[in-house]
Amino acid sequence: GQEEYSAMREQYMRNGEGFLLVYSITSRMSFEEISTFYQQICRVKDRDYFPMVLVGNKCDLETDRQVSSQEGRDLAKTFGCQFIETSAKQRIHVDDAFFEVVRDIRRYNKEQETRGHDQFGIQDAPDVASDKCCVLM
Repeated sequence: GQEEYSAMREQYMRNGEGFLLVYSITSRMSFEEISTFYQQICRVKDRDYFPMVLVGNKCDLETDRQVSSQEGRDLAKTFGCQFIETSAKQRIHVDDAFFEVVRDIRRYNKEQETRGHDQFGIQDAPDVASDKCCVLM
């Protein structure tokens, strides 16, 4: 089952226009695994940068915190992306995380349009039709 899930995850990564990299501030292990997902996205997209926001979830559980806000900010700086702490349970900054990744996607797409070429220097063809979706993992 795990191999099937991994293959599906890569397919979603290939099709995704932006990503929320979410870890729990109450789990050091989830924070440490985020770098693996970041590297996998960059590998699948074959780019050094792609629209992403690093999200530290469960900020309502401050007494159980295992990952400091500063560690999150530092990792986001390493990735070259925005950082935000949220609480899905308390609905704190969840919308902000999605708004930020959408802003990042728009900036990224505008930069790509301005260049008018793909990463290999080939003129991009205009999109005729494209299906868009949002996948939460």
